Amino acid sequence: MNAADLGLPVDVPSTALFTDQYELTMLQAALRGGTADRRSVFEVFTRRLPEGRRYGVVAGTGRVLDAVENFRFDAGVLAFLRERGIVDEPTLAWLADYRFRGDVWGYPEGEVYFPGSPILRVEGSFAECVLLETVILSILNHDSAIAAAASRMAVAARGRRLIEMGARRTHELSAVASARAAYVGGFDSTSDLAAGFRYGIPTVGTSAHAFTLLHDTERDAFRAQVDSLGSGTTLLVDTYDVTEAVRTAVAVAGTGLGAVRIDSGDLLLVAHRVRQQLDELGARDTKIVVTSDLDEYAIASLAAAPVDAYGVGTQLVTGSGHPTGSMVYKLVARAESADPKAPLHPVAKKSQGGKSSVGGRKWAARRPDTDGIAEAEVVGTGPVPAELAGRQLLVELVKGGEIVAREPLEAARERHIAARAGLPMSATQLSRGEAVIPTEYV
Repeated sequence: MNAADLGLPVDVPSTALFTDQYELTMLQAALRGGTADRRSVFEVFTRRLPEGRRYGVVAGTGRVLDAVENFRFDAGVLAFLRERGIVDEPTLAWLADYRFRGDVWGYPEGEVYFPGSPILRVEGSFAECVLLETVILSILNHDSAIAAAASRMAVAARGRRLIEMGARRTHELSAVASARAAYVGGFDSTSDLAAGFRYGIPTVGTSAHAFTLLHDTERDAFRAQVDSLGSGTTLLVDTYDVTEAVRTAVAVAGTGLGAVRIDSGDLLLVAHRVRQQLDELGARDTKIVVTSDLDEYAIASLAAAPVDAYGVGTQLVTGSGHPTGSMVYKLVARAESADPKAPLHPVAKKSQGGKSSVGGRKWAARRPDTDGIAEAEVVGTGPVPAELAGRQLLVELVKGGEIVAREPLEAARERHIAARAGLPMSATQLSRGEAVIPTEYV
């Protein structure tokens, strides 16, 4: 059987093979050893934030819920596993009926997190929980990295509009996920139509240099675009001479020209010159959009420039140097049977090199100072202190295998704005530093 038979890579029939082989071999051994039904608790967390980052951003939760719901071993997938001899027949029979019937709690999408935060908690039998490790980490690590970069860029932009335009710089499917995560982190729109179609994200786009080069003159190109899209369009003015292009753009579109885009050169200097020229030509309401390998530092450096919007591609969809959240999925507690009344025993990895973990089923709360600003991420395994009871961060996402917390993407976007606003001001500094608040274990 080949990828075409399975419908890969676009029309994936299920998410069951978005996994690592050892998850299935562990399942087989646990089934044979009689431990597969033991009630278990797995948690997703990160031991540290990427270097220099002050906070992380939870993104991809909605996609995780979809992935859990679609984690099914259909006939084609089972045939593939059988042909490869990956697991035995009893295990295949068990997988044929697989449905996640456990519970999932987690930080809601858009919330911020810190080292040790129990970002996601998955509870059920060992067998049903262990299979979800890779697909959950794949989604959360990718989307959270993009959202964190987007959040930093949104801070640097200071309210100016941000356009995600990285589809041509990453895998075609991760481009859609990246646009979604960027929207959660603070971007306003995307150039990727698949993201607009799937998630309802506003889409934008007009023309590239190729359109100008197609025509005999720049004026001809501008005239064709304005005739087609109207004077409110955005004209690309750096194919040849910027000054001449701006003059031509206003002559063709009039002073009601929507915007001009600059994609090269010293953006700070060129933006000032273009703004002055537009104003002198009477196009005072014409916006300036800049692109060209921007990241949060480049955006911050343009704070004094008369720029109205930024288009960001490569640096955004690669996490601005940190393409993963470094999250892990670890067993933190387990019972000796499937009995829901059987006590859970904390378990933890004890190893060298900073890869140890903290055992026990955890709760988390963010403690504010007297001004209502976060001063600590409090994580515990025992009773929740009364003063933190109303500030718990985990919410129920899946109950008995049923999704209970689907929400519009706008809700995650708005939540992130509120969560970021509740952090100390130093959280928005782009200079390198540690997590903006400490994690305390109680």
